[in-house]
Amino acid sequence: MWIYNKKYPSIEDLIIKAKEKIPKFAFEYLDGGCNEDVNLFKNTKEIRDVELVPEYISTYNESQMFTELFGITYDAPFGIAPVGLQGLMWPKAPEILAKAAHRHNIPFILSTVTTSSIETIAEITEGKSWFQLYHPAEDWMRDDIIKRVEAAGMPVLVILADVPTFGFRPRDIRNGLALPPEMSLNNIFQILGRPHWAVKTLLNGQPTFETLKPYTPSSLNLKQLGKFMDETFSGRLNEDRVRAIRDLWKGKLVLKGVANEEDVRKAVNLGVDGVIVSNHGGRQLDAGQSSIASSRPILDEYKDRITIMLDSGLRSGPDIARCLATGVDFTFLGRSFMYSVAALGEEGGDHMIGLLKTQLQQVMDQICCEKVTEFPKFLFK
Repeated sequence: MWIYNKKYPSIEDLIIKAKEKIPKFAFEYLDGGCNEDVNLFKNTKEIRDVELVPEYISTYNESQMFTELFGITYDAPFGIAPVGLQGLMWPKAPEILAKAAHRHNIPFILSTVTTSSIETIAEITEGKSWFQLYHPAEDWMRDDIIKRVEAAGMPVLVILADVPTFGFRPRDIRNGLALPPEMSLNNIFQILGRPHWAVKTLLNGQPTFETLKPYTPSSLNLKQLGKFMDETFSGRLNEDRVRAIRDLWKGKLVLKGVANEEDVRKAVNLGVDGVIVSNHGGRQLDAGQSSIASSRPILDEYKDRITIMLDSGLRSGPDIARCLATGVDFTFLGRSFMYSVAALGEEGGDHMIGLLKTQLQQVMDQICCEKVTEFPKFLFK
């Protein structure tokens, strides 16, 4: 079996510990959704409405989690989703998670706006990580970032589709983490109340957008950096933008953030290799559907025409099993991994992967599911 810290056998344990370890503004940035958090909670609830039916009287050998995705065999049917500003929650968080993903042979997706660079993560993972592109306003910057991803040997480029605007996030606004950001006296007091986080951050330096350093003017303060980011990136996609990326990028191309069949139809026609059904963890559109609800009509129409993956709302091994049973090919988790790193530091990545594998193995053994691809036959309809 896989190793995990038995003091923290559930995501709830990790959330409690993370809240104790990091400043309130960092925890709320990680934990919160947008507006009234309706979709944040709906994501997990509606995944957990999915039920499985075991087959107890059967010939059963053993279960295997190996999953083939884009010609690569991974050790489990889940990966680590991209998260922005990971170093804010815990210093060197993206490096910690990339190392763990590489050890366990699962995909790690690096965000354009997180706190480690393309080159650093590629070195850690021997070029096996994926990269998520937050589309720049200028084509030259887009092309340069893609060339860096290609030079790093990363096999999959993920285009982010669901951030045409910044979500309205009351916690971040109160805490000064909206754009442009501000560091308030209240935030400083919060930092002083978390000395372990403060010392680690001091030793590792203030988190910055490492991938974007070549394009960022030097000596910007927080307010100036926020204005630069707002002006430099345009998250809104259209078919011409996707087509241009498809022409430039020769590896596997994935569209992340799709929530309806029409966008998937366009992705198929544009030669995209896969989609990640997602609502950005409930952080963008509170009035939208949950990720699992959006996936159902997409699966009905496109299951055999494009690789369909899912994130947003998954927090455990049983959640992964539920999603796989609906027919998705692969799953990603973001917050769960960040809670684990915030709670356990260097141990956090390995802990969460070990915990998820243990939980998922138990489900597979319980229902007598030998292969990940067999999950749909155990779905209660």
